[in-house]
Amino acid sequence: MEYEPTDLFAVLADLTRLRCLTLLAKEPSLCVCHLVDAMREPQPKLSKHLGVLREMGLVADERKAQWVHYSLKTDLPAWVRAALDAAFEGTNKQQPYADDAKRLKARLSPSCDKAA
Repeated sequence: MEYEPTDLFAVLADLTRLRCLTLLAKEPSLCVCHLVDAMREPQPKLSKHLGVLREMGLVADERKAQWVHYSLKTDLPAWVRAALDAAFEGTNKQQPYADDAKRLKARLSPSCDKAA
């Protein structure tokens, strides 16, 4: 896939998408239900933004029973990965990213069937 810098930075400029990517960088794979709980955003909104990230080639998705799990793509070009890593470094201690990470850590469970 060919990545254009302007397209990448446009995707990263959206708060919801950057929040999703920041959480996906913390775990090998996350169910959309984990993102909903961590970000306190409605599932349809997150699914829409995750679709944009998938179309951009930044995330992969995998259906597991009734749930869709997302992960950061591992085969990103070095410059794309470096840009993402810089963004993640910049968001680590800022809000709402820090609260999202805290809620994600508390929420992670072996099964989405145990979702609260």
